[in-house]
Formats: sequence, C-alpha cells, structure tokens
Amino acid sequence: MKVLLIGNGGREHALAWKLSQSKELSKLYIAPGNPGTAQCGENIDISPTDIPALLEFAQQNKVGLVVVGPEDPLAAGAVDVFEKAGIKAFGPSRAAAQLEADKAFSKQLMRSCSISTAEGRIFDRYDDAKAYIASRDEPVVVKAAGLAKGKGVFVCDDPADGIVIAEKIMCDDMFGSAGNTIIVEDKLLGEEASILAFVDGKNIYIMESSQDHKAIGEGDTGPNTGGMGAYSPAPVVTEKMIKQITREILVPTVDGMNRNDTPYKGILYAGIMATAGGPRVLEFNVRFGDPETQPILMRLKSDLLKVMLAVCDSKLDTINLQWDPRPAVCVVMASGGYPGDYEKGKKISGLEEAGKLKDVVVFHAGTAKQDGDIVTNGGRVLGVTAIGQTIAEAKAKAYEAVDKISFEGAYYRRDIADKAINRKK
Repeated sequence: MKVLLIGNGGREHALAWKLSQSKELSKLYIAPGNPGTAQCGENIDISPTDIPALLEFAQQNKVGLVVVGPEDPLAAGAVDVFEKAGIKAFGPSRAAAQLEADKAFSKQLMRSCSISTAEGRIFDRYDDAKAYIASRDEPVVVKAAGLAKGKGVFVCDDPADGIVIAEKIMCDDMFGSAGNTIIVEDKLLGEEASILAFVDGKNIYIMESSQDHKAIGEGDTGPNTGGMGAYSPAPVVTEKMIKQITREILVPTVDGMNRNDTPYKGILYAGIMATAGGPRVLEFNVRFGDPETQPILMRLKSDLLKVMLAVCDSKLDTINLQWDPRPAVCVVMASGGYPGDYEKGKKISGLEEAGKLKDVVVFHAGTAKQDGDIVTNGGRVLGVTAIGQTIAEAKAKAYEAVDKISFEGAYYRRDIADKAINRKK
C-alpha cells in the first residue's frame, strides 16, 4: 500500500520511521517532510495546509492511506476532503478536530459529559475576562481557545499576571484569531501525564503512558513550549488510574462526540493532571503528541500501518498491540532563544556519530538541508530518543547521544525523566 504522511516535524519523522517498518507498505511519501523523513521515504514539496494539492498528489499516485500528522490540516478538514474523494485518511474530521482547535467547544463538551476538569469560564470580551480574573484570589490558568502551537497556555500564580496575559492575547493579537476567545481556569495541582489512545468511532485502545516536559527551563520553570522532552511509560500513571481515565474520561468523551454528531476517529490525546482527587483533564489534542510520539513509537512492536487501517475501517477491536517493556526517553535539542525569537541555518554536526549508538534514534524536527549540510530550521530542532532497561539507563543513553551533537546556540534541558527516576528511588 502507498501511504502519504502529512507534516514535517519530529512527530512526523517518528511516524515515518515506524510506518516504514510495515510489511504492508509499498511506498511512503511525506509532505513536505524533513531530512530525517527522507531516510524513511520520499519527501514531496507540498505544504501541509495545501489540501487541494495534497489531494491531487494522492489521486495521481494512487495513495491508499493518508496520515495527517499536525493539528492545522486536521482543523482545516483535510480528512473530510480525502474521505470524500474515496481515499482512506487517518485522523478526526474537521468537526471532531474542534476538541483541540476550539478549547471552548472542548470545555463545553466536558461539562455536558460530566468529565472531571478544572473549573473555568469562557470569555470573548477582554473587559469581562479582566473583571473575572481581578475577582480571583487563587492562581489562574489563561488559555487561548484556538490553535497556538502548544504555546497558548499560561499558568499565573498571581491573578494580576493573568490580566496582563489576557490583554496580550485578546487585545494585542498575541496568537491572532486563535486568541479571540480565551478560557480562564483554576490551577490544578499534581503531576501531568499524557494518555494517547487509538479511537475508531466506538472502540478505544490506549497506548503506553508518557510524560511531556512543556516548560523551557529545568525544574519546569519558564514559559511553555511545544515540549522539551518526554519519556514512556510515566510511573505516575498506575493501572488503577488507567481504568479510571478510561471509564471517567475517554469513554464519556467518545460517547459525547457521538451524541454530538461529531464521531471521533484517529488519535485522542488526553493531557491529564494526576491530582490528589484523581485524574482531571487539562486539555485534549486530536493527534499524536510531539515529543511523546518519539518514545512511545520506539516502544511499539506492532505494525503501525495495520493499526491505522483498523481505525479507518472501524475494526480496532481486532487489534492487539505489543510493546517493548523497556522505557524510552526523548530529549529535545532546541535553537537558542526558543520559544522566543531564534536564528535558523546553523550547521548541525555529530548526527552520524549519535545515530550509531545502540538503541538510539535521532528524530529530526526543525532541520533542513543546505549546501549538503543539515542545518537548523525551527525552534525545536531534534528529538534524541533512546531505549534502555530502566528509565535512568534510557536517559543516560539519550544524553550520551545529545553530547555528540552540536550546533551554534543549541539548548536542551538536562533533567528530562528525572521525575520518573526520583519517584522510583
């Protein structure tokens, strides 16, 4: 089968790497891809949001399955377009993608389904948001309702800071139209975890747990990013908690989407806060997480293409996933200045040496090829991922590989997976 994978980030390199191992695959195209995905298939120079051009390519090349990686084309209705043309597409419809693309929609769905989440209010007028935040004595979380590349959430321990953030989002167009509506929530206390599941409209298959590190600084300090590293599994997620998340969060969400006439297919990603009162939803995403995908897929033994086809055909109940019991750790190497302004075009050295290490894969995220060299081309540049007998061993291997790679201004956290390691002591 010919497969077209849409996207060009670290998540897409990990998906391409795993899809390329399938015996069902005859040809893998990646649009537009990056230098890492070029090692797994053929890169095609089409933007992820140019849906008409992607459809034309898929039709001309007799593509059997389209896998939509990023949230933007999902929110724009890419899956609807391909399915209407008779081409199988992995991912939610435009209507279902509102779970991520519109946090107000998501909040209202959770309320209607009695899903445990933070208390919050939705605002489309700055003056109303300001007045509400000013009335609060406790920390608040301010969220842009639309898509903001993982950077639209602000935890404000002082509500006065929340007023400043709300003004930047709603009045100063910090995220453009994505910030026309904001959500103001109570701050949840606990430890975060990422729960990703395959959903085929009625059946749910939960993947191995993971934990992302969103803050730029060590010790989870500084502004949020798209993710500075991840590991799988997350020890904070117990078997008991998985059953509770399934029963009280995932099943009601899928049922609620069906009742809403927005049936859900694809990846359902629940960002969870493990609080003293049990798991509560921070947010939903409608695609594989980045960088959680890298360690999760390093551990997946089963054929990813077969699973995706089962989702498209509503036959997920016929699938049984096999996992490597060993943990995996991903460390993100970023451009200096990220998540703020940063420079591109910095030559990257040491990739070959790092890639030769056993049980290590260097996933490309923000890279490009220039005059024969691999150079930086984004905020998050690489996701250096390793698997080991223990989380500590996987972490050590990942950082051994990181130390072999260099580019001007390279920045990365040194404490990825420490929460898991310290928990086990």
